Amino acid sequence: MSERTTRAPARITDGPERVLLENILDRNRAALIDTVRGLSDVDARRRLVPSLTTPVALIKHAAAAERIWFQRFLESGGDTPHPGENGSFVVREDETLAEVITEFERASAQSRVIAAQYDLNDTKQHPRAGTVSIRWIYLLMIEEFARHAGHSDILVEQINDRLAR
Repeated sequence: MSERTTRAPARITDGPERVLLENILDRNRAALIDTVRGLSDVDARRRLVPSLTTPVALIKHAAAAERIWFQRFLESGGDTPHPGENGSFVVREDETLAEVITEFERASAQSRVIAAQYDLNDTKQHPRAGTVSIRWIYLLMIEEFARHAGHSDILVEQINDRLAR
């Protein structure tokens, strides 16, 4: 396994709220990707828990979250699926880890373009959550990606431990 390199943008600790939120979101996006750097496709698919949660599946799920909240909900006004309804952890057999990372990076880039059109205080009505601001979507994605980076860190640690034996 090759050593992982951090691709996160420099940490910003002061400035306008939007700049801080976007920086933290981008740092969490990068942190999630960095957890899988150096894994083979086989190891990235290794299941260590009963659910579909694998390192590559966490990246796949993050790409889906980007598309759901920024493209489907924010840009198009569509509904978001109920948790567990969208198959976002399913990685096709023919998908490689590199392809899934690229998919996440593309979805993130599109999310940045879409979000830039809105003010943090702009809101939309969500059928279950009620009034949702752009700020809230940023915070949701920060929470989501930070949690999943932690999940992936633990899975990768377990995978690396098994490989070292």
